[in-house]
Amino acid sequence: MMWSRAYVENWVKVVVLSITAGLVGGLGAVLFRLLIGLTHRFFFQEIFQFLSYQVDGINLGYVFLPAIGGLFVSLLVVRFPEIRGNGIPEVIEAVIFKGGRISGLFAVTKILATSITIGSGGSVGREGPIGFIGAALTSAFAKWFGLSKEMRKLLVTCGLAAGIAGTFNTPLAGAMFALEVVYMGAFSINLVPIFIASVTGNAVTLAVLRRAFEVEIPGGMAHTLAELPFFFLLGLFLGALAAFYVRFIYATIDGFERLRVPEAFKPVIGGLGVGLLGALFPHYGIFGVGYEGMSLAFYGKLALSTLILLGILKMLATALTIGSGHSGGVFAPSLYIGTMFGSAFGMVVAKLFPSLGATPTVYALAGMAAFFSGMTQAPITQILMVTELTRSYAVLPAVMTSATMGFLTARLFLRGDSVYTLKLSRKGYRVRTGKPVILETISVGEIMTKEPVYVTADMTLFDVEHLISETGHDCFPVVDNEGRVIGIIGVKDILKKPSSVKRMKVRRFLHRAYGVTYPTETAETALEKLMAYDQNLLPVVRGPNDRRLIGVVTKRDIYTAYYRGLEGMYID
Repeated sequence: MMWSRAYVENWVKVVVLSITAGLVGGLGAVLFRLLIGLTHRFFFQEIFQFLSYQVDGINLGYVFLPAIGGLFVSLLVVRFPEIRGNGIPEVIEAVIFKGGRISGLFAVTKILATSITIGSGGSVGREGPIGFIGAALTSAFAKWFGLSKEMRKLLVTCGLAAGIAGTFNTPLAGAMFALEVVYMGAFSINLVPIFIASVTGNAVTLAVLRRAFEVEIPGGMAHTLAELPFFFLLGLFLGALAAFYVRFIYATIDGFERLRVPEAFKPVIGGLGVGLLGALFPHYGIFGVGYEGMSLAFYGKLALSTLILLGILKMLATALTIGSGHSGGVFAPSLYIGTMFGSAFGMVVAKLFPSLGATPTVYALAGMAAFFSGMTQAPITQILMVTELTRSYAVLPAVMTSATMGFLTARLFLRGDSVYTLKLSRKGYRVRTGKPVILETISVGEIMTKEPVYVTADMTLFDVEHLISETGHDCFPVVDNEGRVIGIIGVKDILKKPSSVKRMKVRRFLHRAYGVTYPTETAETALEKLMAYDQNLLPVVRGPNDRRLIGVVTKRDIYTAYYRGLEGMYID
């Protein structure tokens, strides 16, 4: 009876917290969208009227608005450089490496920077930042009530799901996005709380704004069985393009970092570039999230050449916006780019094979799913999202085919990374997509022994033998006079050695390859290294360029962490 009561009480708590997370995430999404509306009116109505001047059919007002926005953003970026980008990597980082904690100051400054970027015409999406806002607010809520680390992590994921669901009116896809992107798998934690939060966040958005996704998608679409090979090819093409674009975005970031100008000027330069591109097609979605351009594509109002050109311009504009240090997401731009190229692909199929009766709109949806799946490595999210947006299963085989191939093709080229995890990799975190493994949510820094027993190169094998008997350990890191790891030594190096050999210095036996890990790597990565080097112990060093010993992690540490993580993740 006591067990049943405790079970009920626990789940009541979980459901209440999930609903609360959904409310918080949904309200955060609504307020952020209203803030973007205010900044957009400020730039495109108040400021635009003073800059509006036609030169050869191009309005200079459109050219300078994103640059002016970049000037405002630079004031924040110079002081808080971490606010650059879309926010989803920061949610992943918070859940996996920071126990669900997101700084309140970081959240506020990112919200301001993103609203200015989008409001002034920066070519980024609001969906990632909205998900980040939901996660940040629920993190603050969890901290306020002193909830456990595992509950904080769960609620942060709930907040992310609520924000994404409210953006598109797709509660199932919102929940799946949180699971695929943050937890790297659909069944790695309890689904119920995230679904509850997602539905709640979606309901809040609809109740306040009456409408979530601004893109109208035609109904009554269908495709034939004979078209499936073309959807397969579309997935291959857009998956490869997505992988290239992810690399291109980060190459643009590197290019701006190498640019020898003051940091405050970089967002202005990027904004000016976006303004020049957007001024060519000011009403086709190059500026901002781009939904107006997607609507035109879905209804077949754009020519083949225009579709291709818009897709290329959006790729350039988004890379310039993010690369120059603006704050904003890649969710909407990836949907836009996939839609344009997918629709263009469908037009080509329709012209070459008129007997198929191909509908370019179906290819636009499949292209949207393929490109997004390739960039984010979250194919299930897009398959569910398209189904919820169209309220039909008629195009599901086409979307599944393209999304799956886009995901697999991009995964091949990105080697398990995504547009989100690559940002974490550049910060020293190693997180792989598509692996619903509990150890991926635990950092080495959490589980390592911080005062390790070590051996110096000048000690003898007799000294090592004594340490083995004294500590019970069978392996030790070897360090030099500066405390840097230079090797591994253990029982295997001492067994069956005569006394004459045991009197020799340890440095003479450091001939075998060994592995080290960093506190920012995951326990999964550490375990893989232990297996690869056939070690029971892995030295933890400060970083790739600083091999000073700060701890050790053993197989036993990792196994213990696994079972504790398993126990903490699942609600019973």
